[in-house]
Amino acid sequence: MSSGSPTSGGEAGRGAPRKAAVARPARVVIEGVAPEIDRGAFPIKRTIGGSVVVEADIYADGDDELACALYHRREADSKWSEVPMELLGNDRWRASFAVTELGRYRYTLRAWVDHFRTWRRDLGKKADAGQDVSADLLAGAMLVEQAVKRAAGAHGDALREAADFLRKGKKQTARVEIALGSELGSLMARYGVRSDGAAYPRELAVVVDPERARYGAWYEMFPRSCAPTPGAHGTFRDCEARLGYVAEMGFNVLYLPPIHPVGTAHRKGKNNATTCTPEDPGSPWAIGAEEGGHTAILPALGTAADFRWLVAKAKALGLDVALDLAFQCSPDHPYVKEHPGWFRWRADGTIQYAENPPKKYEDIYPLNFDTPEWEALWQEMRRVVRHWIGEGVRIFRVDNPHTKPFRFWEWLIGSVKREHPDVIFLSEAFTRPKVMYHLAKLGFTQSYNYFPWRNTKWELTDYFTELTTTEVKEYFRPNLWPNTPDILTEYLQWGGRPAFMARFVLAATLGASYGIYGPAFELCDNRPAGPGKEEYLDAEKYEIKKWDIGRADSLKDLIARVNRVRKENPALHSNEGLRFHPVDNDQLLCYSKRSAEPENLILVVVNLDSRHTQSGWVDLPLEQLGLDPAHPFKVHDLLTGARFRWHGPRNFVELDPHVVPAHVFRVAVVSGTSSI
Repeated sequence: MSSGSPTSGGEAGRGAPRKAAVARPARVVIEGVAPEIDRGAFPIKRTIGGSVVVEADIYADGDDELACALYHRREADSKWSEVPMELLGNDRWRASFAVTELGRYRYTLRAWVDHFRTWRRDLGKKADAGQDVSADLLAGAMLVEQAVKRAAGAHGDALREAADFLRKGKKQTARVEIALGSELGSLMARYGVRSDGAAYPRELAVVVDPERARYGAWYEMFPRSCAPTPGAHGTFRDCEARLGYVAEMGFNVLYLPPIHPVGTAHRKGKNNATTCTPEDPGSPWAIGAEEGGHTAILPALGTAADFRWLVAKAKALGLDVALDLAFQCSPDHPYVKEHPGWFRWRADGTIQYAENPPKKYEDIYPLNFDTPEWEALWQEMRRVVRHWIGEGVRIFRVDNPHTKPFRFWEWLIGSVKREHPDVIFLSEAFTRPKVMYHLAKLGFTQSYNYFPWRNTKWELTDYFTELTTTEVKEYFRPNLWPNTPDILTEYLQWGGRPAFMARFVLAATLGASYGIYGPAFELCDNRPAGPGKEEYLDAEKYEIKKWDIGRADSLKDLIARVNRVRKENPALHSNEGLRFHPVDNDQLLCYSKRSAEPENLILVVVNLDSRHTQSGWVDLPLEQLGLDPAHPFKVHDLLTGARFRWHGPRNFVELDPHVVPAHVFRVAVVSGTSSI
């Protein structure tokens, strides 16, 4: 790697990329650059320590040799680093660079006709044919002499000496040997004239996030349901015992629903009833009361100091606390009196409450981002985020971002991450695909997605192929949730405990990031609010629950085992390398994940039928997986401990959903064979 900079044509400069006058139109064409999102309008995403592999179609008229370079820099730096690109074939070129710091990077490309390499190629052909190359050697000496002007010190001396030898050397064979030697070739690649070139017209961006943006296991819980006494309102201090429970299951993100004061006006009762009793706590998403709004804490939970204590306690156990960011208000929120212009007013003189017909949410007032006072509103929302960052929060789960302006999110996330590049924003936008993807382009670090409703083999294969093999993978990081306080899918309702087990294994192994809403999930709560509804009966959103987390039928042991498998196997730390494999039974889904450094291969088979034992033959592309088809190999089921000896690409599997509905096999690949 060497330092340099791209230019629009002519010679390579030494400052930032710039437009330079050219004597004639460039001969070189650069197109088909990847990754590039919407012609460079949006950045791609990486995590710290990762790499950016860039490819492009680059060619020119005639048969001259080309040289191509990838340029990259941290956005805050002015100096570019240059990486030579490698020709893959069919005019496709590739190079890569590592991203080692949080924040933003820039990259672009330049290519030029390499007259020295063209000369060397032709010189070698003539010399091999036994032709007289004395005139050619003089032409080469001229090219080297031009390079001398760009070199200094020992490099300049070496080039000057080479040029002189090409002109005056006594033996033509020795002169040819010097001309074709690697030392001169390396010096000329660095200092040779770069003419008839072209620079890619755009600088492309990379956002580099912390590892948690790529790999994490989230656990959502309501602090108010953590009290040891049934019916009592839990506090942050009561959460301490639950922290150990969550950490022991292997989670590394603890997500809390809103912790702010809850309004009393139109407070909802149990099961979203329009009337409530004095004991009903209301929905945490009805934010704001006399005690304060989005920067205040519900007094029943504790104080700001108690919250900071909880964050520190969680951190000591390896848990990052994520906080809900819901930009909406109860009728009692201080904003209603202080900033009435921030809300929509109906013709009858009342403020418009939230609706999703036929559902009504009289306890919630949406903020009006179209208000003439939009600038003050935007600034206040950023102040809210900055406040909680100051309290130790670095992860935010954002409620319904698709109901707020795109430009707002681009501004908010961009400005926050310029100050705090380690902050993570999870988009809770169960909406149309293009809107979901656009929010990710605008800056959301991770995104909820359609996983809860993808149940069949075809649905799962098609959806995750889209997420992991198309351009979407460059900017959209899925976070897979089989359930949330708002979502109890039909599959979980009728599938019972086996369905919960299968969906958990799918979430935790298909995706590098996943989450569950607990303890409802590990206790397999599958009671719907009514026929055809995907909401919980006696939903925790509207009441304080007393969960028996010690129940014998809890999935906590399975969850802990799978999270341990995830931690110990780097293949499951990324969405890259996911491949689906044929099984001759539509109720069995088979896929693998493989990491290169360190080498790690995980093979998963899941029974999608929650009621019946299913069996079939798995068909694996052994050579592509790094396995020798001529040798048997062992697979170790990390869930049950069972070990099997497999032969060839086709092998038999059978899974009883009432026992463990999945195999999670580890295959240790060693020099084309495998061992355990």
